[in-house]
Amino acid sequence: MAISTLELSRPANPTLKNLSNPKKRTTMSVFCLFSIFLLALCISLFTLYHIQSLHARTISSPPWSFMHEWERVTNCTQEHMAEKLRQSVIFLPLTDLRYAGKALQGHTWFMSSMYDTHEEGEVQYQQFPSESSKHRVLCLKGKETHDGSWNSYALAWPEALPFNATLLKGLTFVSYNHYNYDNIWHGLSATVPFVAWHIRNGCESPSRWILYHWGELRFKMAPWLITLTEATFGGAPFIESFEGVSDNQPVCFEKAVVMRHNEGGMSRDRRIETFDLMRCKARMYCNVSLEGRIHEASKQGLPVIGMTLLMRTGPRSFTNESAVIGIFEKECAKIDGCRLMVAYSNNLTFCDQVKLMSLTDILVSPHGAQLTNMFLMEKNSSVMEFFPKGWLKLAGVGQYVFHWMASWSGMRHRGAWRDPNGDECPYAVDDRRCMSIYKSGKIGFDETYFSEWARNVLSEVKARKLEEAANKTIASTSSCACG
Repeated sequence: MAISTLELSRPANPTLKNLSNPKKRTTMSVFCLFSIFLLALCISLFTLYHIQSLHARTISSPPWSFMHEWERVTNCTQEHMAEKLRQSVIFLPLTDLRYAGKALQGHTWFMSSMYDTHEEGEVQYQQFPSESSKHRVLCLKGKETHDGSWNSYALAWPEALPFNATLLKGLTFVSYNHYNYDNIWHGLSATVPFVAWHIRNGCESPSRWILYHWGELRFKMAPWLITLTEATFGGAPFIESFEGVSDNQPVCFEKAVVMRHNEGGMSRDRRIETFDLMRCKARMYCNVSLEGRIHEASKQGLPVIGMTLLMRTGPRSFTNESAVIGIFEKECAKIDGCRLMVAYSNNLTFCDQVKLMSLTDILVSPHGAQLTNMFLMEKNSSVMEFFPKGWLKLAGVGQYVFHWMASWSGMRHRGAWRDPNGDECPYAVDDRRCMSIYKSGKIGFDETYFSEWARNVLSEVKARKLEEAANKTIASTSSCACG
């Protein structure tokens, strides 16, 4: 009995005994899990190796039928996308008639859906393609010269131009002018921002110009403006007429710059820089050098003062030219070294005017486009301006444009004389209808006022030139800001 009792108390299986020990049971579980992990890792690595091998074989020697089918699908998708992009191009009227009453405000009226790029003190412009256009190019359609709302514009991706579109290579300048290109003042105002952009962009010059007035196409500039543009940009401007293009055929541009605010937004320093370049380029073009004049002096050794009466014929001319000439001639004769010149701008070529202005220190002239020549004088030269009756009250801000231009080009506006006498208006003195009478009025004279005014300006110019005579730097026309 004792033996059998002992046998029953002994464990029948050693393993069961080990499992009854918690520490040994935990160790065994960890070992099993680690074994399973190693097995799974080996299987994964083996699978990945075979996938990579299969992928490498597929790339190195793809089935031709598969590649051909892939290329066909890709081309089909690209063509389908280009087709959709072409269909998505929407042309809008160049002039938005909703803003006809405030055409000069903000970004409205011309290409009204677009905003300008404008950095502080710089010119306002639009450039295509650019980041702001999402790298799309500008497209135009229409050849209307009487109603700008029939001409239109759109943006398109270069890879998906509108149907039947023509792409013009090179740089295109697109100019909007609320006034016109025949008047040299208004034409110059529209040209100045392009010159400023030209300076700030590596002196890049355009392949063509497109001119708009109220969205209507224009095909010519004043001859004076054409020559100035040729001198500035190094070649005669090609004004696009879209010859051979139908009215409904789109024309797109590889690169285009659009200006619609004239000099708006430009700082005075930027304007002076722009006029400096145009002056320099004009003198180079006309082979005008100031070197001889710098050293020119009167018999008494005093610097020469050039006083020019730039006269008009017709509207805003002097009623008694000989009397006016006599007054300034008398005052000029009192100053050693003063030389009086009398000229009519309509009798002078562009280069004649460049040469005349380069010899002028004091410009005496009625209000009018001929005063645009002032920027061709040396900086710090003086301007004396004359107005007919009625302009002060009724002409608006436009009467001050040459006062502003003097500042923008580095000149000194010495004031204006306004004739108190002239044609009578049948309406009230402040009636806007009177301006139609006063606008083209003649200008009289006041001998006492003119004499004193001329004497003061001559005295100031003489003092300045004496001060500058010893150390004045010779103005060079051998090189300009844009080579």
